[in-house]
Amino acid sequence: MFERLAPTELPRLSEIYTPDARFKDPFNEVQGVAAITRIFEHMFRSLDAPRFVIRDVIVQGDQCFLGWDFVFRMKRFSGAEQVIRGATHLRLAADGRIAVHRDYWDAAEELYEKLPAVGALMRWLKRRVNA
Repeated sequence: MFERLAPTELPRLSEIYTPDARFKDPFNEVQGVAAITRIFEHMFRSLDAPRFVIRDVIVQGDQCFLGWDFVFRMKRFSGAEQVIRGATHLRLAADGRIAVHRDYWDAAEELYEKLPAVGALMRWLKRRVNA
């Protein structure tokens, strides 16, 4: 489902998320299908051709772990395709829908360092810390 996610599919999120599902990533922490839908709507408005490529899937009981690449282009900064590598931990409800969705990825390394102005500062800070 995440690999096929498109703006036209967003009205169907209630089919895969429970009404009170929780979602958390480095920038958001929300509860409810409407709030989760707004996060994906913002993604499609803000980025060119965003898509997920699922690399790993581990399922155990009512939990699922996905390793993924998020591929996109920044609308505000024309340039090369970007890739963020991350993972998702899903906890499923008894009916198989997602009750908890938690994304893990390093915003500093995977995003900030790639931005034109902020990136230089982030790379400098990284060098200072590692020195």
